[in-house]
Amino acid sequence: MASVPNNPLSYAALATLFLPCFTLAPTESAAQQPPPAVSHQHPAFSCDDVPAGAPRPAYGCFNIARVDELTFRDSVVYWFLYSFPTRSAAEAARTPTGVVVEEEGKVWLNEIASVAPRAQPGTLVARVGPLVLSPAPTYTAIYSYAVMLPGQRSRVHTHPGPEGWYVLAGEQCLETSVGVFRGRVGETVVVPGNVPMELYITGSTLRRALVVVVHDSRQPRGTPSAWIPPGACRQ
Repeated sequence: MASVPNNPLSYAALATLFLPCFTLAPTESAAQQPPPAVSHQHPAFSCDDVPAGAPRPAYGCFNIARVDELTFRDSVVYWFLYSFPTRSAAEAARTPTGVVVEEEGKVWLNEIASVAPRAQPGTLVARVGPLVLSPAPTYTAIYSYAVMLPGQRSRVHTHPGPEGWYVLAGEQCLETSVGVFRGRVGETVVVPGNVPMELYITGSTLRRALVVVVHDSRQPRGTPSAWIPPGACRQ
């Protein structure tokens, strides 16, 4: 092992020099602290595909389900989000275009439709919308679960269809080329399709959310954008 050179620097001074070179991963307790002063230095997130049951990082956005070949009679639809006591009960109530996921220790049934599906035995948690669709032969709905700390952000991106959120905890701010959209725990947020955006986590607690993007099946879920946010969500 190499020895420390004999020079005027004390061990305390050496520690001061080396300390900035190391960064500790955020812990759960950090969720209760105010956003750090250097929050803009967090790496940008994108939503990644994660198979059911596969391990995933503590923080990020994870695609957890998708439904393809959707067709709608109307160009305006809604995301109906239900909770159920058991997965078997949710599966029994699901329509052919719905999908069941499990997050936050709960069972969620997701349905995309212009009007509420038939009476459900579960609890209607949220109706997210309106989601305005561009004409397409078929659509794909991709559902995600996102966990992010205050000060973390998404990459700047665009979706070819509307994106909707149900905020489970914390708060968020979406800066887009057409305005700013904010959401807190228990609220819903919708951003139209083909609008460049950046998601930024505001407040002082961990933010968790369920998310859906409904888009033309011929196009990818999202693409990077060169648009530069002015920084309204950071003010």
